[in-house]
Amino acid sequence: MGFEPKSAPEAARVVAQPIVAPLSRAAIFLVATLKTGDDAPATLRSFCGDLGGIFRAVEYRNIEAGLTCIMGIGSNAWDRLFGQPRPAELHPLREVRAGARCAVSTPGDLLFHIRARRMDLCFELATQIMARLGNAVSPVDEVHGFRYFDERDLLGFVDGTENPRGVAVADAVLIRDEDAAFVAGSYVIVQKYLHDMNAWNALSTEAQERIIGRTKLSDIELDDSVKPTSAHNALTTIVEDGKEVKILRDNMPFGRPGSGEFGTYFIGYSRSPRTVEQMIENMFIGRPPGNYDRLLDFSRAVTGNLFFVPSATFLENVTEDQTRPAVAQSPAAVELCPPTPSVREGSLRIGSLKGDVQHE
Repeated sequence: MGFEPKSAPEAARVVAQPIVAPLSRAAIFLVATLKTGDDAPATLRSFCGDLGGIFRAVEYRNIEAGLTCIMGIGSNAWDRLFGQPRPAELHPLREVRAGARCAVSTPGDLLFHIRARRMDLCFELATQIMARLGNAVSPVDEVHGFRYFDERDLLGFVDGTENPRGVAVADAVLIRDEDAAFVAGSYVIVQKYLHDMNAWNALSTEAQERIIGRTKLSDIELDDSVKPTSAHNALTTIVEDGKEVKILRDNMPFGRPGSGEFGTYFIGYSRSPRTVEQMIENMFIGRPPGNYDRLLDFSRAVTGNLFFVPSATFLENVTEDQTRPAVAQSPAAVELCPPTPSVREGSLRIGSLKGDVQHE
């Protein structure tokens, strides 16, 4: 499945990480920092080349479960691992503060977004990844997410309705000639939100719907004549040159009822981080300033990170003592995901098109 046809037989082939894979029933979001020791970067570079084999060993136990793994790298870690050149828009996530509302920026050098129909496969892959990385990293956050009924968050609303579908997904998330050295890469921003469910549930359904901008039961968008300009879906709609700029969300509910913890793990992939950053500013500061997202009266962000997701081809070519892996020069043929996996093939199969919730 190609993102654009080869322009010539000798065109380089670049395989994207499985961002465009189907949504899943279970996920693990694992964020870690790279330790300061001199050996840590070499260990991480060696791991990049090994990730495909680790993935295949776990995936083969149940190929039909649609296991995928996406690896993201933070700005500071990129400098230690690869140096120049850098992805054009990679930088630490900027904190956004307005009164009592704060979109925090927290430590994080590596992100692993692991998805499958079954949590046990996610768990096993996360275990093997951390065992392989050993003392080179320190975990700073780990969230085990799950699909909640018919794609709803714990607030009771369907989450991700306006995701791009079909070929539009690749256009929304994959870099092309605007940064040719990193073609088929992407940017991802993650935020962990905790909800005050008692206060939220004390609202009427109609009040909740005005905050979200959609009906709760049927998931129909409210008409502009009744939807407040501060509605969540209004503030997170980004329009440039008369066209809406899409991102790909794969948010997951999580929680510990016994501890009173209820939350949503936001994860948004985009071709440029500016899109998600603008959404965050609109939510926390307001559009115009002061017209902020009233959902933040009931939800608070406790983590925040920005990562670059290089192509699978990039990761596969990293070696322990190589500060900069070879990358394809434009023009290049780009594949969205590896084809049907085979444990006998040597290429990096950190993805599968098999799953249960499609983007189309």
